[in-house]
Amino acid sequence: MRRTFGRPRSMLVLRAVLSSLLLLLACPVQAHEVTPTIGDLTVTQDVLTLDLRMNVEAFVAGIDLDGMVDTDESAKSDQYDALRAMSPNVLGPRVRSFAEQWIAQLGVDADGPVALSVAAIVIPEVGDPELPRASHLVLIGHVPETAQTLTLHWPDGAGDLVLRQQGVEEAYTGYIEGGASSPAISLAGGASTSGWQTFLSYVPVGFDHILPKGLDHILFVLGLFFLSTHLRPLVWQISAFTLAHTVTLALGALGWVRVPPDIVEPLIAASITYVAVENIVADGLNRWRPVVIFGFGLLHGLGFASVLGEFGLPPGQFLPALIGFNVGVEIGQLTVIAIAFLAVGVWFRNKPWYRALIAIPASTVIALIGAYWFVERIT
Repeated sequence: MRRTFGRPRSMLVLRAVLSSLLLLLACPVQAHEVTPTIGDLTVTQDVLTLDLRMNVEAFVAGIDLDGMVDTDESAKSDQYDALRAMSPNVLGPRVRSFAEQWIAQLGVDADGPVALSVAAIVIPEVGDPELPRASHLVLIGHVPETAQTLTLHWPDGAGDLVLRQQGVEEAYTGYIEGGASSPAISLAGGASTSGWQTFLSYVPVGFDHILPKGLDHILFVLGLFFLSTHLRPLVWQISAFTLAHTVTLALGALGWVRVPPDIVEPLIAASITYVAVENIVADGLNRWRPVVIFGFGLLHGLGFASVLGEFGLPPGQFLPALIGFNVGVEIGQLTVIAIAFLAVGVWFRNKPWYRALIAIPASTVIALIGAYWFVERIT
């Protein structure tokens, strides 16, 4: 007997694989996302001060942060979580013991090695266990009066460092990976990067926030992708989303618009659920969808702005940094769409069973993930 709808075994396997992939993306719902260390460098007369705003629990736990997206991926995540639950009075001595040994790996050279010591440790009280504490480790050292430049080596396994020179004109701001060193930084200032260099340095920061770190943004973009097999609906949606998040990203980065993350993040999760559910109940682009996507794009832009705020924008290079970050975000989103198109679109989008066996099941999984995240973020 001939099948009129056609459900070959391979299609059932494809559904299972696609659903499993989306579920894997959703696994880190209790995500402990790795954030970069922010280092403010000041040299006053002959005293160097390096104020490191960092996730000290990850360092004390001995987690290798180089290339890591989420601390749950580490075999030492249980130890890390235990440290996060400690009060400042209990954690402080452990941080000091760690820091006094670790600073030997943090090399500073200014006409010779600069010996560093721990000047202060500031650890906030335990807050939301799902968010890393931004503790401060303040280091000081003596710089020879004859020194004109300074080079900092960031240790292997320490993840990324955003180094910001303070107290001088045209201050240096740079992005340094674990195991890498800064260029020679003029102590008198004038080491600021050009607009083009700043633009290029912030593109990977924006891309990295989508792939691999932006799981919620990835699912939202996939929700746009699965609406229709035609290019025009996707172009309309991406255009509305891009325009909207560019506006709020700029306004948020300028500090003109501020919405607390505990409001933005649940609404982002709700936006994921909405677009996925609409994919299930509608078989094409209606005239209101781009307007709704624009509204959701405003929310996602606020989320991007909070990330950019973690890095800070170099003085005098605000616009190149902002544009570079936004370009990186766009490249990341287009990469997600390209991967989805190459994985399923190019092979199956013209099949009569594409919507029933791929688009709807995938959208169902995305909707469930978004709903779970919404509940998790408001509780």
